Amino acid sequence: MNSKLYRILRPIAVFLLKVIYRIKVVNKDYIPKEGPFILVGNHKHNYDFISVISGTKKTVHFIAKKELIDKCGWLFGKLGIIPVDRSTKNKEAIVDAVNMLKNGEVIGIFPEGTLNKTPYVIMPFKYGAVKIASEADCPIVPFAITGEYKRFRKGLKITYGKPYYIKDKHDLTKENIKLMNKIVSLLKEKNENTK
Repeated sequence: MNSKLYRILRPIAVFLLKVIYRIKVVNKDYIPKEGPFILVGNHKHNYDFISVISGTKKTVHFIAKKELIDKCGWLFGKLGIIPVDRSTKNKEAIVDAVNMLKNGEVIGIFPEGTLNKTPYVIMPFKYGAVKIASEADCPIVPFAITGEYKRFRKGLKITYGKPYYIKDKHDLTKENIKLMNKIVSLLKEKNENTK
């Protein structure tokens, strides 16, 4: 699915993000040029999805809470959003995401499940990202968003990590911890570099 509306809105949104919030994109080269992959990282602000798509021109299908679809169904449907019901095990969302990946699409996931408003670096991850990557046999590209969304000020960054595959498909708990550690490392790395 290559949404015409997405192709129109993406460059506008990314341009505004760069002009207003001065976002810096780090390690953009890690994003695969071809084939399916999953972008996975921390979630701190409602604009994070724009930060994520700033690194690739490929259409990114985000997994998002179904409440967003209920409010703006037409718009999000046109943008290729995959709705997820956070009160269930989300089997349909996982099947939809795996099928999209097998068709060469790109998926975006914030595995914390909601905005992190806690004092902790990240919140515990839900298992959707590693489960989808395992079933679709495609790479995960971790990312970390650091800094603040302050208008016309520098400091906001998105840093991509090296893509990798799920190795132990029989132990998703271990793989989920590995994913969390990769993103925490990216978050700490950028924090240390900005001191």
